[in-house]
Amino acid sequence: MFEQLGLIGCGLMGGSFALALKRAGLVKRVVGYSKSPSTTERARQMGVIDVEAPSALLAVSGADIVLLAVPVSATEATFKAIRHLVGPNTLIMDVGSTKRDVVDAARRVLRDHVGAFVPCHPITGKELSGVEHADADLYTGKQVILTPIERTFTVQLQKASDVWTALGSHVVKMSPQAHDAAYAAVSHLPHLIAFALINSIAGQDHGKDYMSLAGPGFRDFTRIAASDPKMWRDILIANREELLEQSRIFQQTLQSLEQLISSSSGDVLEVLIEHASETRASWRMTSQKTHN
Repeated sequence: MFEQLGLIGCGLMGGSFALALKRAGLVKRVVGYSKSPSTTERARQMGVIDVEAPSALLAVSGADIVLLAVPVSATEATFKAIRHLVGPNTLIMDVGSTKRDVVDAARRVLRDHVGAFVPCHPITGKELSGVEHADADLYTGKQVILTPIERTFTVQLQKASDVWTALGSHVVKMSPQAHDAAYAAVSHLPHLIAFALINSIAGQDHGKDYMSLAGPGFRDFTRIAASDPKMWRDILIANREELLEQSRIFQQTLQSLEQLISSSSGDVLEVLIEHASETRASWRMTSQKTHN
């Protein structure tokens, strides 16, 4: 049981965490701060937070657990705003989709207290952002990646693991570097492709007509293109080295398929499509077993 959650960022991710923590009986009080006062007020009206804080520092005052649910580009500024009230017994976590930049910011700002910070990445979300869409079940059954560094306190790491497990999440640990390489491939690149595909169709003379004819496959494939623009701008830039490497590999693979189509090499093309189909089916089965 925690005495107080200091919630910095009362949107979808932060709000959902607060609701889940309350429902599980793991916190007595939630003090929240958001850059937009109207967001903080709405969070209080919804019962997501109990007290509105006028600053990030005051949200942390008296808190024994702190969650940063801010854009990754705002992480360093947030650390600077709260560092004077961060103690060795405080558990600080984030929910950012990139980890090396977040860890680097923590090292620079928190310094001797960096061990209190446990970098986290919950593998969940919605296309709709904002506290209005906060959901206590958002993290249930979902993976949460913890990326501790060599200076992370063992006690804080265990607390973080216990909290997420208590919320029904599946906890996985890896290095920040391994995390960013993996998610450049399976998250950041797919978003980049979805953004590019929608823009490429919309930019054509008959793009709207084409999209009016699209079916479920197009809907499923492009669902993530509706994601929050500012958040994904920050993510793509923050992880640009790993992302651009994955983009290069993808473009090579795409060009190989294009060459087979151009030369009408149907047999080889079928083999590669079959390989993709089998790999996707195998991943789906493995994923279902992991989350059941």
